[in-house]
Amino acid sequence: MVRAAVLPSVGAPLEITEISLPEPGPGQVRVRLAAAGVCHSDLSLSDGTMRLPVPAVLGHEGAGTVLAVGEGVTHVAPGDGVVLNWAPACGTCHACSIGEVWLCDDALTGAGRVHAVAADGTELHPGLNVGAFAEETVVAANCVLPVPDGVPLTDAALLGCAVLTGYGAVHHSARVREGESVVVFGVGGVGLATLQSARIAGAGPIIAVDVSPEKEELARGAGATEYVVASDTTAREIRALTGKRGADVAIECVGRASTIRAAWDSTRRGGRTTVVGIGGKDQQVTFHALELFHWGRTLSGCVFGNSDPAADLPVLAEHIRAGRLDLSALVTEQIALDGIPAAFENMLAGKGGRALVVF
Repeated sequence: MVRAAVLPSVGAPLEITEISLPEPGPGQVRVRLAAAGVCHSDLSLSDGTMRLPVPAVLGHEGAGTVLAVGEGVTHVAPGDGVVLNWAPACGTCHACSIGEVWLCDDALTGAGRVHAVAADGTELHPGLNVGAFAEETVVAANCVLPVPDGVPLTDAALLGCAVLTGYGAVHHSARVREGESVVVFGVGGVGLATLQSARIAGAGPIIAVDVSPEKEELARGAGATEYVVASDTTAREIRALTGKRGADVAIECVGRASTIRAAWDSTRRGGRTTVVGIGGKDQQVTFHALELFHWGRTLSGCVFGNSDPAADLPVLAEHIRAGRLDLSALVTEQIALDGIPAAFENMLAGKGGRALVVF
């Protein structure tokens, strides 16, 4: 039996309880978690914005140590440090065949399997495939990647979602070039990773936007050269900071209609607006036909940073070893499992960066 954070049903409070995990079968790996990040996607699962089978063990951004492997697993062994990959690519669907592994048709099929059993016998699913809000988890072998050399195991948890998403949004989706101006909406965990990645890309100015004035120091520490408190005049302020043109690139990390629209309005004519945040179906964004023609902007969605974890983790590790990427700077709070509900409340209130569950 291990302790875990279980979502009994959509909209219900998380329960910190004991669960029973099976031994790893063929093609599976058992991992003892070192740390797990509390991501907004976990909140989106709990409130029904994202729909996956419940009851479930939440948590998808994590790293830990391999305890045991099932038959046929050869790329990791007991004692290895691993990063959990919540969106493993099948390698055979159409998206994978054209190199768009982040859009794999089968990436989340594992979320429907029976992952564990609660003390009362209730069968539990793994939220987003990996069930990282637990002392231990059992996952498919393609859901683990070796931790790169020189990356502390606890910090490596952030590579599982926030950093891959933020880095990919800058380098894969928006394709930021040196000297381009970038504005990032939302200074949470992903937003902080996006700011650091824009700095790595050589962008400038780098403008952070958030509803909280208290996040300015956090944003500037991640690479922001300017800070704007969100308001009805945000787009006008962005244009004033970018030669009255607007930013070359706007990256939205919130998932609200109002911030998506503000990001679009803050982008220069011919610029790129990338939406990373996950919003609900009720968040409707409208554009009129003439503005689409006149502004000539590109508006694009961004799934998991358009990243290929197997290819991107070694690149991120090099940035970490060189001191260009600081994972610990994303974390504003270290908590235990019992602290996850409060971390959800802080996210809803717009407080802090990444909360990290440390086991």
